[in-house]
Amino acid sequence: MNLKQRAKVAYESVDTELRAISRWMYENPELAYQEIEASRRLAAFLADHGFTVSRPAYGLDTAFEAQAGTSGPRVVICVEYDALPGVGHACGHNIIATSSLGAGIALADLANELGLRITVLGTPAEEGGGGKIDLIKAGAFDDAAASMLIHPSPRDLVDPRLLAAQGFEVTYRGKEAHAAATPHMGTNALDAFVNAYNGISTLRQQFEPSDRVHGVIEEGGVAPNVIPAITRSRWIVRSATAERFEILRDKVVSCFEAAALATGCALEITYEGEPYVDLITNPVMAALFQANSTTLGRNMPTRAETGIETSASSDMGNVSHLVPSIHPSIKIETESVNHQPEFAAATITASGEQAIRDGALAIAYTIIDMAEQSVWDKLNVE
Repeated sequence: MNLKQRAKVAYESVDTELRAISRWMYENPELAYQEIEASRRLAAFLADHGFTVSRPAYGLDTAFEAQAGTSGPRVVICVEYDALPGVGHACGHNIIATSSLGAGIALADLANELGLRITVLGTPAEEGGGGKIDLIKAGAFDDAAASMLIHPSPRDLVDPRLLAAQGFEVTYRGKEAHAAATPHMGTNALDAFVNAYNGISTLRQQFEPSDRVHGVIEEGGVAPNVIPAITRSRWIVRSATAERFEILRDKVVSCFEAAALATGCALEITYEGEPYVDLITNPVMAALFQANSTTLGRNMPTRAETGIETSASSDMGNVSHLVPSIHPSIKIETESVNHQPEFAAATITASGEQAIRDGALAIAYTIIDMAEQSVWDKLNVE
């Protein structure tokens, strides 16, 4: 058997276990930085299959690092496993996790033969907080030659666009008063929020096509006859590049500041970690992944071929500015889209389980090609 056939046999030996893990994750979602049971189970699975595992890792309680191979370029296969509030694994991190584990298992016994070090890296808090940014700072990617994962989606796409982004909380503080008897004695924090929301809505006229701003109000008052003294809302600003993101974020912040000035409220803005930056898809890795997906019976087109411009964000973008990376989208059959409960349910269907297999093998085959073709010097050529 050639190396890819051996990788396939190794994967198939754990396919049933991976499907069970994916379903368990679907049934037991955990939020960012709280993925205690998921990180424990995923790390234990890798340890049981011959990896040298460290958990916790790099100062993060829910991160882990699993190693195979003793020398050569180090390839990092990222694992994501946090869920979303309210809708669970509606972004399919159970598929990301199990496909990455499967790719690691497929490669573990081949690593030394290929002259590679394989790292399966557990990266918490992709949905909020930026676990990969924490890991970058802690040195988890310092000597990596390449990094990758696959992400479930309603469509196959080898090079999705991921936008620069940052989340933040906005708090306005005013003063209570009787809304009928003495409204002039109060300072209305809800008015401040409404003014800011309307200001951002007006700003949308000047948005570039990839700009995105979205928010929700978390606290808006306690009773209609009491002038609201506090409002809290959460927001995300996104744009195509880190440079454009900073311009857009400053304009949005100006809307919040103007509303505070107009209403007399105090303003507090609390940023959620550091910004995610845009994804740089490595063309050499993408071409290999595309070819290997075709051999698995899955057409993996490019954005240019489809005209599709996705508008999500990920801290994998930050990794891609440091290490040659890919982040392909892999299709599961569903009428829904990411972040809907129906999408979470689709992850444990036959199509979702097929995505685990195809994603794992496409990653493993791509890494085998990278080693056999010795592409390392080509990855950093711009």
